[in-house]
Parts: sequence; structure tokens; C-alpha cells
Amino acid sequence: MRPLVATVDLAAIRHNYALAKRCASGRRAFAVVKANAYGHGIREVVTALREEADGFAVACLEEAAEVRALHGTARILLLEGCFEPAEYLIAAQLGLDVAIQGAEQAEALLAATLSRPLNVWLKLDSGMHRLGFGAREVRDWHARLQGAAQVAELNLISHFACADESGHPLTAQQLETYRSLADLSFAQRTLANSAAILSLPQAHMDWVRPGIMLYGATPFLDRSAGALGLQPAMTLTAQLIAVREVPVGESVGYGATWRASRPARIGTVSCGYADGYPRHAPAGTPVVVRGQRAPLAGRVSMDMLAVDLTDLPEARVGDPVELWGAQLPIDEIAQACGTIGYELLTKVTQRVPRRYR
Repeated sequence: MRPLVATVDLAAIRHNYALAKRCASGRRAFAVVKANAYGHGIREVVTALREEADGFAVACLEEAAEVRALHGTARILLLEGCFEPAEYLIAAQLGLDVAIQGAEQAEALLAATLSRPLNVWLKLDSGMHRLGFGAREVRDWHARLQGAAQVAELNLISHFACADESGHPLTAQQLETYRSLADLSFAQRTLANSAAILSLPQAHMDWVRPGIMLYGATPFLDRSAGALGLQPAMTLTAQLIAVREVPVGESVGYGATWRASRPARIGTVSCGYADGYPRHAPAGTPVVVRGQRAPLAGRVSMDMLAVDLTDLPEARVGDPVELWGAQLPIDEIAQACGTIGYELLTKVTQRVPRRYR
């Protein structure tokens, strides 16, 4: 078997969910498990949170059906709503909570004949301008949907654009827009994502929606996961499959972009961009070998990458290599690569086996 594995610590995910609940005391929390639970495995994560989670949030009907098969009674929120009118029939059969983010979705709901009414979450576009109704439209649709045969609960949802940037003026504007609808009789309200859970108690409504924080990565550029009390859930571990001596002036990898400035020991690691490790990771990006950091040397290949072991003379073929995880925060790797932890986690491909503990 190729020596590469993503080890997922389910206890860490439970810890992080409990932290979200403590931050938003007295509120209920939808555990966001879209995108295969951010690459961690939707089946395993839902099962691990089965007794703890108040509900789960997903992006599409296929994900919702998978969660419902694992948990017959949980509230499951369909964040983007139904993409086709026929999906409302399935949503009713599955007993989902459904976001309504545009007039087309709202009209399709009112035209549907459902086996049971749905918990509906009207999406307010409070300033992100991606999905949702303006505040005046929310008032109009609140009047139309309140008491409709297709609607059980009528609720309000919105999403922050910049809650991960401390003091950003748009966040205050979004809060004000959300509060401008306080006079409407919504049964439940939700606004806070991970960043807002951790930093904006004024955004903690009836429900909060922890996403990236569940998996032990930070939503902030200037605050580490460890400082926030989060525990990393995924450790990506490969192995040294070759070690060679490279003379001064010789290059390593595609494009010959890295050259040895001194006699070098180069290790080849069993992980590449086809596994989800970023191809654009620059030389110098760290990995951990025998508890010590070693820098990438040259370009990441499809199935392998190279590291400079010159300062680790004891490193040998067969040694484990941590790409990120318990010893090396994923957010540090993401920052080195000019991206965010969300992208790295969700891009770990299916050929990387997941092991759970």
C-alpha cells in the first residue's frame, strides 16, 4: 500500500463542536458537514457528532440524503436551497430545513404539493451580495410565506462576508441590516459562522453554524487555531521513499527551479498534487520528519515531493513525514501557499485513505 494516509481525530471534532457551543452559550448549532465534512468524511463525522449535534448543514440534496441515512431525526439545513422544483418533494420526504435564497425558489415552493410542510429559512442578503433577498424583499416574502401550506417554521438566515477580519466595517453594516428585521416574527434566526462564533457574541442568534472551526483550523489570518483552543482534526502523513546525495549546483524536480547551494541530502516523499497537496507550494514550505522541520525542495510533482534533509542527517527511507496536522498547523501551510486551510482540507483526494481514531 502506498504510504500516505489522512488520520482524522474524531475526538478533536467533538471537542471543537463543544467549544462552539460554549462560545455561543444557550444557542443551538448546525455542524456544517458540506464538501464531505471539509474532506474529513461526512459519514464518520456525522456519526461522531450524532449525540452532540443539534443539527447538520449541507450544500446540496445529495449531501442531505447521506446525512439523513445516518441520522433519522436530526435537523438538516440545506444551505443553498433546492435547485429544481422537484427537489422540494424530496426535501419534504427527507424532512429537511430548506433555505430560500431567491424569488424563483420561493415561487417554486409555493407551487409545490408536499407530503409535509418544510422548515424554511429566508436568506437575507445583508451585504455579501452572493445569495439572498434584500431587506425589503424579505419583508414581502415573509408576508407571503407566513402561514403558507408548504411552510412549517419560517426562519431567517444570513452570512457574513468579513467576520474573519477584525473590525471590518462591512460586518457592522451586516449586523445592522440583520437587526433591521427584528420586528418580523421569525421562529428561529441564524447568522454566525465560525469567525462570528469565536469573535462576535452579538451575532449569536438562536442557531450558530460552526464550519471550519469544527475541523481544527482557524478562520482568522491573525489568530492561530491553538490560541483559539481548537484541536486539529486531520493529520496528513506520508513517508520518505528515497534519499539521495545531490552535489552543489545540481537541480531537483521539474523545471530545475531548485539548485543545491551546498552538498545536499534530498528526500522523496510519497505525496503530490494528485493527493491534494498544493502544486504551488513554494520551496521552503515545511514538513516534519522525526519531529524536526525540513523544507520543500523544488516543485511538487503529481505523486511525490522533495524535501531538503541536509540538516537532518539521521533521516532514513521509511521515516514518516507529516505534511500538516498535530505537529504542523494546516493554516501555516495554507499561508505559505497563499491560500486558506479550507481549500487544503477539501482538496485531499479520494485516493488518500482516511483512518479514524
